[in-house]
Amino acid sequence: MRSPICDLLGIDFPLVAFSHCRDVVAEVSKAGGMGVFGAAGTGPGKLEAELSWIDDNVDGKPYGVDLIVPMTMEAKGREVSREDAVSRVPDEHRQFVSQLFETHGIDGEAIDNHSLKRGARLNTNMRDDGANALLDVAFSHPIKLIANALGPPPGYMLERAKDRGVPVAALVGAREHALKQIEAGVDILVVSGTEAGGHCGEVSTLVLVPEVVEAVRPLSDVPILAAGGIVTGRQMAACMAMGADGAWTGSVWLTSAEAETSPVVKEKMLAATSRDTVRSRARTGKPSRQLRSAWTDAWESEAAPAPLPMPLQSIVVEPAMARVNRLAEGGHDGARALASYFVGQGVGLMNHSMSTRDIVREFMEDFLAATERLGAFTADAED
Repeated sequence: MRSPICDLLGIDFPLVAFSHCRDVVAEVSKAGGMGVFGAAGTGPGKLEAELSWIDDNVDGKPYGVDLIVPMTMEAKGREVSREDAVSRVPDEHRQFVSQLFETHGIDGEAIDNHSLKRGARLNTNMRDDGANALLDVAFSHPIKLIANALGPPPGYMLERAKDRGVPVAALVGAREHALKQIEAGVDILVVSGTEAGGHCGEVSTLVLVPEVVEAVRPLSDVPILAAGGIVTGRQMAACMAMGADGAWTGSVWLTSAEAETSPVVKEKMLAATSRDTVRSRARTGKPSRQLRSAWTDAWESEAAPAPLPMPLQSIVVEPAMARVNRLAEGGHDGARALASYFVGQGVGLMNHSMSTRDIVREFMEDFLAATERLGAFTADAED
């Protein structure tokens, strides 16, 4: 296809797939798009192993890496050990999770300092020293894209990427954010509407994409990827008709055959409608969209404590949700009710599981059908 994204990234079809699953990343890239590995919760050693596997299985096709290095977060810029981070978690939040566990037949004593320290790993990766350690690993591999998911990328990320000729992408959820990213010098804007899974803003993709295009184009020809609720080729075509150069996707891969998603959560997603998600600060401390469950309902209740700032909320939540998933997979009914994960409103269109390669193929076929349908509206006038 003739798209600035294809030219910049060396891909055949302007479909970018964010995933924590190395298999999904490799399969999307081999099918003509670009897979981007989500590395935020991965330590340097694990990242090295994952990227080495991708190198061996991607057939030389381009792929990228995504990090989270937020501009603002609790204790940013200070050396904070895992023990220190855990000590900042109020007893109120620990007790809330313990009581929620007990209500659903799970041992509440499991929420101890040992489990919370595992949740503090994300805090390490989000600090500048932790992010640089991940960048060391990422740039030792032949990546063709580096992305930052929260705020403008730090200067050292931009500098290191420029030195290696690697484009930098950044996610934005508002017009003013896009302008700041242009000023910072990013190479690709990922314009993400509120329909998106994970961290998201308040503006719909249908409104945000043309709003950003209109604001940015007089200043820069930086390529724009639309994101947020996009799980079909026709949605991708609609966003490109509004000025985007391609699509950035995440949720659609969560129900693929290769996805790392918990089988219980995958089953829930396949049965969900577009109304079965909630946008809440209760997972990470920043607004993020996730599958609604007894867990999310509890955090939205009046009895719940206010979510902690990032990354303290994740220290409480991630070990707890990992335990929930393990128990749910073992058939624990209470854990099944609590199980949840990040997913966008496009989940209502994700009704059956397919291989990653088949999802890419369906995207391509649906995109072509949509463009032909649009062309038919003007065919008579041209004749």
